[in-house]
Amino acid sequence: MAIPGSGTIGINTIVQEFGGSAPHALSEYYRGGPLVGTNNTDVPTSGTIAISDFYGAENASFITAQGGSTSTQGNFTRHTFTGPGTFTVQSVGNSAGSNTVDFLVVAGGGGGGGHPSSPLMPGGGGGAGGFRTNNPGTTPGSGGLPVSATSFPITVGGGGGALSNGSNSSFSNITSAGGGRGANPDNGQDGGSGGGAGAFQGQGNGSGNTPPVSPPQGNDGGPGTNAFAGGAAGGGGAAQAGNQAPQSPPSGCNQRGGGAGGNGSPNNITFSDTTYAGGGGGASGQGPGTAMEGGSGGSGGGGGGGRTNVGSGQPLNQMGQSGQSGTSNTGGGGGGARRANGGSGGSGIVVIRYKSS
Repeated sequence: MAIPGSGTIGINTIVQEFGGSAPHALSEYYRGGPLVGTNNTDVPTSGTIAISDFYGAENASFITAQGGSTSTQGNFTRHTFTGPGTFTVQSVGNSAGSNTVDFLVVAGGGGGGGHPSSPLMPGGGGGAGGFRTNNPGTTPGSGGLPVSATSFPITVGGGGGALSNGSNSSFSNITSAGGGRGANPDNGQDGGSGGGAGAFQGQGNGSGNTPPVSPPQGNDGGPGTNAFAGGAAGGGGAAQAGNQAPQSPPSGCNQRGGGAGGNGSPNNITFSDTTYAGGGGGASGQGPGTAMEGGSGGSGGGGGGGRTNVGSGQPLNQMGQSGQSGTSNTGGGGGGARRANGGSGGSGIVVIRYKSS
């Protein structure tokens, strides 16, 4: 408990807060020394020191915890989970030290649309896994989640296979939803970010931020084009909706490329800017002419869409390239495909960080 901010205090009040060995003297209690932390900015570091300098002073204490892969940088400790586990808080500090944690919870990305036996239309890109954090990349410890001395189960969502949604990730009361799979043979699915729409036969896109949270955990998949020989749309990402496939083909070609996946969001909870939760790219369209490339995956681990291997004079039922898989532990969506397997979504991740000294 902090020393009162007004009224009568004495050396015994300071000793009760900060400890120390008798006989006591104020010179034991300079800021930054062995007894008084640097958080007490009104206490001098040297020279003249007075009892009144200690109004409102507080002995800082810090969270101690275990679980996951642990590392320390500067005054902060980080726990990273790439699979299920338990975050155990052994002791909780105070506001002068730390009693809240920063968090990043990313769910598994949705798989890309498309299967060797599915219809001829290109498959949409998978939506990224839901992306939730209190730390958008600025000040460590701002707006953290309060914790108590208990054990918190950790769930890390797996990426969805072709035609499958990703799985949820969770920590405490924070749950991020798995990404929605891309369209083909039916609509793109809802999720943390939505799956991209299919091509010209009306396979719609999935909605992001499903279920809704604030701030939003993701974005919608890209819409369809309803264009002949059109490509499929990209899946939604944490920072951007999926992109619609190009409306017009290149000169001399009837095919259209696939739409790019929506970009993910950067975060520095690991003390370096890393981008998570990019949407998967949509597969390119079918039709005579030069085979076009699928849409690129969104930044943050989204897989690229497959190319439709139908060139001039080749049958429309020819197998295409498989979609690329999303990157593991980013929550990226898988790329869509036509007459081939859509890419798998990338697995999620949970990272917890707090001030430890």
